[in-house]
Amino acid sequence: MEQKVKVMAADKVKIQRPDPNKKNNDYSPRSRIYVRDVKGKLEYFRRTFGFLLLFVFAAIPWLQWNGDQAVLLDIANQRFRIFGMTLWPQDLTILAWISIVAAFALFFVTTLYGRVWCGFMCPQTTWTFIFMWIEKKFEGPRNKQIALDRRPWDVDKLWRKTGKHAAWLLVALLTSMTFVGYFTDVSNLFVNFWTFNVGFWAIFSVLFFTFCTYGNAGWMREIMCTHMCPYARFQSAMFDQDTVTVSYDPNRGEPRGPRSRKADHKEQGLGDCIDCYMCVQVCPTGIDIRNGLQYECINCGACVDACNDVMDKMNYPRGLIRFTTERNLKGGRTRKTRFKAVGYFVVMVAMTGLLIWDISTRKPLEVDVLRDRNQLYSISMEGWVQNVYTLKVLNKSQLPQTFTIDVAGFERTQLSGNTTVTIDGGSIATVPVTLAVHPDDVTQRVHDIRFVVTSTDGEVTEQHETSFLYE
Repeated sequence: MEQKVKVMAADKVKIQRPDPNKKNNDYSPRSRIYVRDVKGKLEYFRRTFGFLLLFVFAAIPWLQWNGDQAVLLDIANQRFRIFGMTLWPQDLTILAWISIVAAFALFFVTTLYGRVWCGFMCPQTTWTFIFMWIEKKFEGPRNKQIALDRRPWDVDKLWRKTGKHAAWLLVALLTSMTFVGYFTDVSNLFVNFWTFNVGFWAIFSVLFFTFCTYGNAGWMREIMCTHMCPYARFQSAMFDQDTVTVSYDPNRGEPRGPRSRKADHKEQGLGDCIDCYMCVQVCPTGIDIRNGLQYECINCGACVDACNDVMDKMNYPRGLIRFTTERNLKGGRTRKTRFKAVGYFVVMVAMTGLLIWDISTRKPLEVDVLRDRNQLYSISMEGWVQNVYTLKVLNKSQLPQTFTIDVAGFERTQLSGNTTVTIDGGSIATVPVTLAVHPDDVTQRVHDIRFVVTSTDGEVTEQHETSFLYE
């Protein structure tokens, strides 16, 4: 008997051909999408790359640098520690450059290769596939999941559903604790959380992000990509005819239809597409790639692997669905260099240069001087004119530093207070000092002076101009 490629009856779950003439902009909740398992080079690469990113995400908070947590975004103390660099609110420009570079890098890659970020690197995609893998372990492959959901509740269904959701919640909890560990001491967080010794905001943050991860990856899934992620909406502005996207080749595939593996489909007037709907069943957003480019497509390539597998079984050439460009499908030659891509690349390089310049010229010391406004001046017992100041000395480096404080602007001065101060790395010290000036040097009501703060090795010097009052 001739073998035929058929779709199992259990797999026919609300799969309908979209009517291109029907226009309906109203949003309606979608039925659950049962995603079929797929194997192939792209799927293997995505899983390997996803687990690599997952490992990096989980490992970074545990890294140490000079005895401290290497990456700590300490919002409470208004400082970000990133390995050997501590960023303060005064370093906001560095964070701005980083954000701009990341944005233009995303635009550049999207112009060339479409939504590869969504398909291979986005946390939403990575965690969704992890949750789908857990779902498969408890409920079985696609056809068994469908049958399980149609079945009335019994003991077997109860334990499978309970086990799946418990595993989801555990993964979501560990993900949340790791994420919160970027903003607080991660080792203390893990110890104190399980011993119920954490504060309100820590436990609120952990539970909040647990709920978000569980809801996004377990329940919402493709809704995040199709209705909530802004990137899905404005990505088309970066596409052109030379952007590499997952595409179906209608010239080769149409007209589609089922056929015997041994039959000559050319004689039957059919294209290479056997209309098996495998590309739809493996799509995590539930679209039919054969209907052309759609904003819901995340360029994950699952349909490419599924179609290639079917082509192998039918002894047809691979590539009916593949990563290609619109120009290539029309018979043209893809242009790798075009104005839009070059423009994004030039801006990205320029912003990267500004980021490097900003970091390289960043001083590891910052000084701020506040003059006591409660008393404009005072006269000492020796008759010298005195002003009181408070110095805020910020050590931006990661190592303890000793600094000396001096003043310039008068010939005869006396600086009393702690003029030598040792400050830990990434810390700020408040130093009150009193500046006394010989009365013969005070010739006007306001004098300009400079406080000079220098490290003991003389490598770091910072000056701050202020005024000396006698009125």
